[in-house]
Amino acid sequence: MSTYPNDSECIRLLTEAGCKRRVIVHCCTVWTMAEAIAKRVKCDIDLLRAGAFLHDIGRSMDHSIMHAVIGASIAKDLDLPMEVVEIIRRHVGAGLDEQDVREMGLPAGDYIPRTIEQKIVCHADNLVSDNKLVPHTYSVDRLMRKGSVRGAKRIADLHVELSKLYGDDIDALVLALGPYPDMKGACAPFTVPPEARL
Repeated sequence: MSTYPNDSECIRLLTEAGCKRRVIVHCCTVWTMAEAIAKRVKCDIDLLRAGAFLHDIGRSMDHSIMHAVIGASIAKDLDLPMEVVEIIRRHVGAGLDEQDVREMGLPAGDYIPRTIEQKIVCHADNLVSDNKLVPHTYSVDRLMRKGSVRGAKRIADLHVELSKLYGDDIDALVLALGPYPDMKGACAPFTVPPEARL
């Protein structure tokens, strides 16, 4: 039996933390992409599921870059396993280097994804804009426009790394799943009807 919360438990935790429906839909979409990547990349699927669902739990309180730190704190307070806490803390972009951490005023620490589960959640999040699947270049271009060349390069490098492990360009999954993938399991009620798609 897994020590990680399942999809229904994760949705309950997001709801109880105060996450809006829009955040929950986003988390479900990130899980859908992460699960698709995991079909061809060996990882702990239960940990990946919990990390993908809960990566934005901090958005219940804050929508700035601090949401990752706040989310990790919420996860610790909920006594979630440290592996889940670390996915939440490290999920922004393709991680944040020491210079990013200083410039953004974050608490000192390692914010770079190290494990395969951390990397998949990070990149799945980069492939979802709100509730829509997008190619990795969307996030790369967005960071370049903001002047974050190092961050954009980390996303591009992570894309190459995971695509090699997957055995194909992961952007192909965006096309295969469609911009608004159907949700399954506990996410099914959060499938966005065609008329409400952003």
